[in-house]
Amino acid sequence: MDDGVRKNLKIKPVEAKDVEQFNDLLRYVFQVTDKELTESGYEEGEIQRAKLPVLATSDVIGWFNEKNELVSQLAVYPCKVNIHGRIFEMGGLTGVGTYPEYAGQGLMHDLVKVALNHMKESGQLISYLYPYSIPFYRKKGWEIMSDHMTFELKDTQLPKVKDVEGRVERTEVDDKDIFSTYDKFAKKTHGSMIRNQLNWDEYWRWENEEERMAAIYYDKNNQPQGYIIYWIANEVFHIKELIYLKQEARVGLWNFISAHFSMIEKVRGNIYKDEPLAFLLDDGDIKETIEPYFMARIVDVKEFLMRYPFEEIDKDFHFKITDPLVDDNNGIFGIHWNKQGKIEVSNEPIGHEVKCDIQTLSTMLMSYKRPSYLKNIERLQATHNVVRELENIIPMETPYYSDYF
Repeated sequence: MDDGVRKNLKIKPVEAKDVEQFNDLLRYVFQVTDKELTESGYEEGEIQRAKLPVLATSDVIGWFNEKNELVSQLAVYPCKVNIHGRIFEMGGLTGVGTYPEYAGQGLMHDLVKVALNHMKESGQLISYLYPYSIPFYRKKGWEIMSDHMTFELKDTQLPKVKDVEGRVERTEVDDKDIFSTYDKFAKKTHGSMIRNQLNWDEYWRWENEEERMAAIYYDKNNQPQGYIIYWIANEVFHIKELIYLKQEARVGLWNFISAHFSMIEKVRGNIYKDEPLAFLLDDGDIKETIEPYFMARIVDVKEFLMRYPFEEIDKDFHFKITDPLVDDNNGIFGIHWNKQGKIEVSNEPIGHEVKCDIQTLSTMLMSYKRPSYLKNIERLQATHNVVRELENIIPMETPYYSDYF
């Protein structure tokens, strides 16, 4: 970077008084127009007000020039996620952007490094993000951890109605039973966000909430067991999210969708888990697509390993990790199960070695990709026996993640 330019720039927190600059930079980078804001349901000035809680509760940092103008920024949302049944503090990286005249000069590299240090100090052991460039974030230590599947089926392919003991009720999208049902779902589903109010607000940020509808499935005891958030337009039934705690609720919600047979020609929807819909339908000849969705990276390897719910085994081993941005993550992490069945992590090279970078460690422990596959594509170096042990101690469930920020 030009030293003359850099000496006039300073990294500092982005505060509430900077909300207009924060929003202007986001809109410039992502090319969000006034028309798009209006179509999303925003009135003039409302997006600035909506972003104030983000600046108040999140760790937002940026580069400012000599005129105190914000030229590069990122935000870290304080979140909680379920990782194989344990709740972890997570730093959600978002709001990333730099004005083009300052691009290519390493500003974002420095901001990301500062943000990771802040996450570590805050106890956020893992970070998620939605990538605008997968290669860019891979270089920074993130790796793909979840997929987004879309599907489309014709009205004639809707499942036949099956008897269930419960009922479906249409309701508002902010019904308390939707919130409570999602919370139960997230606390038993690997990868999921434990949504607070800020997370729910972001869930709707760029959509017109007033156009969405919801329906809840109640069992025979009047307990909510699932819900669907949807809208109908141009004879298409669109599913934003379909959540269920029991298969009975899944069947009941699809009964509800099928009841729209005379109103629609197609159903389009989203799935965020490795559960292809085609297998569940009588006529499975439907269109399904899959694409990478969110990325994750471990922020603090030692603390993450100490909290990670490995299955207990007898054999010690050690990771040898490389990390391009967090110095403390470079080195040896010995894994030992003590007599009380708890994990001890040291810097001793005990047992056999597992060598990989932070990206590979992150996607492996998130169970997006298995150890044997990562070894086969030469992303992980270890003996056959050690890989087999890793397969045994890393839970199998792949992540579900349906949020966006």
